[in-house]
Amino acid sequence: MLNVPNDIQIIRRAGGNRNGNDETSISSGGRPCLHPRTVAVTVAAPTSGWATRDHVRNTYRGMYYWGAVMNFEPIPEHEALRDSVRSFFDRELQEPKIREMDRARRVPRDLWKRLAQLGWPGLTVPTEYGGSGGDVMTSAILCEEIARRFPSLANYWVITSMAARVLSESGTEEQKAEYLHKLAAGEFLMSFGMTEPGGGTDILGLKTRATLEGGEWVVRGQKLYTSLADDANAILVLCRTHPPEGAKRSRGLSLILTPVHQEAVKVRRLELMGQRAGCTCEVFLDEARAPADAVVGEVGRGWHTLLRTLNDERIICASMYVGITAAALDLTVQYAKDRTAFGRPIGAYQAIQHPLADTAIELEQIRLLTARAAWLHTNGRECSTEAAMAKLAASEAAIRATDRCMRVLGGFGLVEESPLERLFRDARLGPFSPISNEMVRNFIGERMGLPRSY
Repeated sequence: MLNVPNDIQIIRRAGGNRNGNDETSISSGGRPCLHPRTVAVTVAAPTSGWATRDHVRNTYRGMYYWGAVMNFEPIPEHEALRDSVRSFFDRELQEPKIREMDRARRVPRDLWKRLAQLGWPGLTVPTEYGGSGGDVMTSAILCEEIARRFPSLANYWVITSMAARVLSESGTEEQKAEYLHKLAAGEFLMSFGMTEPGGGTDILGLKTRATLEGGEWVVRGQKLYTSLADDANAILVLCRTHPPEGAKRSRGLSLILTPVHQEAVKVRRLELMGQRAGCTCEVFLDEARAPADAVVGEVGRGWHTLLRTLNDERIICASMYVGITAAALDLTVQYAKDRTAFGRPIGAYQAIQHPLADTAIELEQIRLLTARAAWLHTNGRECSTEAAMAKLAASEAAIRATDRCMRVLGGFGLVEESPLERLFRDARLGPFSPISNEMVRNFIGERMGLPRSY
């Protein structure tokens, strides 16, 4: 028996459906694992009063739509994926190994190939190229579960997932055949070269240039904060290949897949405080060479190629910080049950309970925001605002959660043997990557109808 939300019931009674009667038609469908089990509901469409269609569209935007209702029942295939990831960590990648990789600041390539056997790198690779063809909802679940244990590894996976999406969406048939099978098999890693010393938030002001010389692209410039660069086989470099068209700086930029293993490419690791095994690097391109057919997407429209996958990236990144928040809360609640002071578990005291209750509430909020954005994306709906909100809210909630949890654990939270010490550090990257939360707020403000602020 479907429990139709009360608001929908009120609207149905208020004025009949699109066929002019008061009947409610219900149907269900959706592919297992790749699509959520949504329920289609035809409801009334009153033309006046508080319950107009516009009111409902604005109030329940993304959750209740004319024609679809979000279903909060867990999908068995998604729950099986969660169980599979947790089982892998329990069996093969326990805390001592994770701590060792974090200290070494590297994810071994043999581990990545092991994950390929489980299908993780190939989740977003289309089935015809050896992957699973997973959608954003499935991707968000996998990323959340990885981040619960090892956020640096989740960062690896996010970049690989985005590489698969960019190549699948915009690559030539030859590029797809060349790289996607290898990516799914864990034999190929691709990094993204976007940020520069003089252009992070103002990415369209980049200085890296590429010219076509003798049948090859020659790339000159410098990239900063390029994750995976020293492990990658190639870097997808955003560079200027043509002059901008007037004030439109986004025109004339191209994405060139540049091989790393050449003398003209120098990579220097940057030792960050968080997500240390994520291999964040500075890259110097001193007349680096790439084949003439190495452009991904259209020449001169590299920025527009990236825009096609920005929502995917923000939703998946949000899920990473949902995972960090959930992990911090889980281990702190357990600590509050086990640790005693003055003859009682410290979790019995309000000074401990209240901040943990606040964290539990925020966790549900960011989980719902992220799930909503992922559901919209999977169902082919506009979700740029929702994706931005999820990324911002989740990354900042993870900061607050790890701060509160650190206060509960006290000195134990500061030692490297505590997973919270790593979660605390790893959460710090969220407000800056892959886009600053200040820019996200600018974007949301503009989508609210406010004047553009940048």
